[in-house]
Amino acid sequence: MVDITRRTLLTLAAGGAAASVGPFYLRRAQAADAIPIAGIHDASGGIDIYGRPMINCLQLAVEELNAAGGVLGKPLNLVNYDPQSNMQLYTQYATEAATKQKAAVVFGGILSASREAMRPTLRRFKTPYFYSLLYEGGVCDRNIFCMGSTPAQTLQKFTPFVMKRFNGKKIYTLAADYNYGQITAKWIKKFATESGGDVVATDFFPLDVNDFGPTIRKIQAAQPDIIMSVLVGANHNAFYRQWVAAGMKNKIPMASTTFGIGNEQLTTSPEEQNGIIVSYAYLDGIQTPENKAFLAKYTKRFDDKADPVTEGAAMTYHAVNLWAKAAELAGSVDRDKVIEALETGLSFIGPAGKTTIDPATHHDTLDVYIAEVRDRKFNVLESYLQQPPADTAAVCNLRAHPNENKQFVIDVKV
Repeated sequence: MVDITRRTLLTLAAGGAAASVGPFYLRRAQAADAIPIAGIHDASGGIDIYGRPMINCLQLAVEELNAAGGVLGKPLNLVNYDPQSNMQLYTQYATEAATKQKAAVVFGGILSASREAMRPTLRRFKTPYFYSLLYEGGVCDRNIFCMGSTPAQTLQKFTPFVMKRFNGKKIYTLAADYNYGQITAKWIKKFATESGGDVVATDFFPLDVNDFGPTIRKIQAAQPDIIMSVLVGANHNAFYRQWVAAGMKNKIPMASTTFGIGNEQLTTSPEEQNGIIVSYAYLDGIQTPENKAFLAKYTKRFDDKADPVTEGAAMTYHAVNLWAKAAELAGSVDRDKVIEALETGLSFIGPAGKTTIDPATHHDTLDVYIAEVRDRKFNVLESYLQQPPADTAAVCNLRAHPNENKQFVIDVKV
């Protein structure tokens, strides 16, 4: 977690302009009447590339709500915890947020492991939890709301699009070796097969791997038509550099389910990134009035050197606003009343388009975009409105089974 001085500054900053001026006793009086909420995102460590823009969007959403009068007439008092990419600290800070801070809601988690480290704790202490990263699907728990996209929402359109664009049927998949990578690889194979293609090989890599020389040689021998990258984290960025160095960039085209969610377009060169095709529920290249207005606010607040907004960051912004709408509708921040309000099918229209809570799964029905990376920008090529969480819906029905509490491993039939 941040040190006490920085934590105090973050807490006060989230109180809005009124909390940033005046004598200290006034700030304390305001805080006493505030609604405590928590963010648990990596601001440091190996996966901070995902956490930093999420922290910014959480901060921005809270400041906007406070400037507009808060929630139920009370300011929000945000405390940001930094688990430093350490799974044990996720559990510790979830416990602290629920018991010491008595947070009305927690926003956080990046990897599935971090989500699953916090989810049982927050459920036990009856603290509502919003998880905003895209992930492999299957979480079924009434206490959590999963805001990010799942494979059935993106890959069902993305895989055949890529095959058509690159006029190829043979796919070679490279994936991070944990739940997200393993399950996403199965979805790629399923949708490739359904589209008349084939995955000729799939290689999995631990998050600390950064030498892809042997793999590149295997790819050269296999001669696929398309590379599908499901690589995750700063270490895996090395693949894109080594791919260019091996002279492969212009020989086999590439698509990715992860490039850009950690702002990899900033840490790779145009030579390494141009032409990669991606698909997410949010891209900063979305040309809508809502997204343009949001990006203008974001840049004004954090300046033009801030981490660009990712799907996880945009969905964090949506999550805060959906929770606030639910609290207003319920007339309370009580956990059960807020959940019941969210289960009415609340929607929020923001930078990512329209997101609607699906009552049966506590996932989003959301808009999905396909884009090409070009000179550190995402140029949107296609958009698909209101894609349901069909994969999780196949295994989870909280209407029928409200006490369900697990992550299903979805049986991907190829």
